[in-house]
Amino acid sequence: MTPATLNASLPAILTADQFEAAVHALQPRIAVFDCDGTLWADDSGSDFMRWSIASGLLADDAIAWLNQRYARYQRGEVNELAICGEMVQVYQGMREADVRAAAAEFFPTHIEPGIFAEMERVVARLQSQDVEIWAVSSTNNWVVEEGVKRFQIPPGRVLAAKVEVIDGVVTDRILDVPTDEGKVAALAHNGVSRPDAVFGNSIHDAAMLEIARRAFPVNPSPALVERSILQGWPVFHPVVRGAR
Repeated sequence: MTPATLNASLPAILTADQFEAAVHALQPRIAVFDCDGTLWADDSGSDFMRWSIASGLLADDAIAWLNQRYARYQRGEVNELAICGEMVQVYQGMREADVRAAAAEFFPTHIEPGIFAEMERVVARLQSQDVEIWAVSSTNNWVVEEGVKRFQIPPGRVLAAKVEVIDGVVTDRILDVPTDEGKVAALAHNGVSRPDAVFGNSIHDAAMLEIARRAFPVNPSPALVERSILQGWPVFHPVVRGAR
C-alpha cells in the first residue's frame, strides 16, 4: 500500500485546538448535538436499560421481554428504530415521575463521569454566544433531558425517543424515535432544516450531519469514519472530562 493510498483510507483528524477553532470560526447560529458517544462516552440508553433491570425498576415480565428483544437486536434481527422505541415502551404503566427520578439517580454515577471535556467547553462557549442549541438522540427523553442539564440545554430543545404520558402514567404509544433520517425529520418538525453545525458519532447521525453547513464527526464509529472519508469530513477524538 502506497502512502497516498494509506492517507486516502483515513479521514483528517482535528486536534482539540483545531476542533474548537473550527467551531468558533463557523460562527453558528444553530448547533445540533447527538448525545451518546458525542457529548459523553457511554451509551446511556443501553446502560439505563441494564441499570433498570439490575435495580429492580422494571417488573420481571418486562425484563424477560426486553432481554429477548435486545438479544435479537444484537443478532441483527431487530432494527435500530424498533429497539430504541421498545426501550422506552418497556416503562409503560409506571408513573413518569418515578422514571424521571430513576434517570436522575442513574446519570450522575453511570454517565456523567464520561462527559467529554472538549465538548463541555464547546457547548459552554456556544451558550455564551447565544447560539440555539439542540440535543437529538434515540435514547429515551428522561435520561437525555437529565443528562443535558450539565450543558444548560433546556428540555424544550431536546428531541429524543418519547412515548405519550397520560395523567402522569407512561403509555406504549410512541411519539418519536429520532434515529437516522428520523433525526432530520424531528429537527425539521421543529423548524430546523439547515443547522450551521451538527455533531454526531455514529452512522445513525449521518443523515443529520449531511444537512449541516459544517459536519463535525466526534468520536466516530467505524461506519461513520468510512462516511467521513467519502464526505471529506475531518473527525475529532475527544477525551473524557478529567482524563489526561
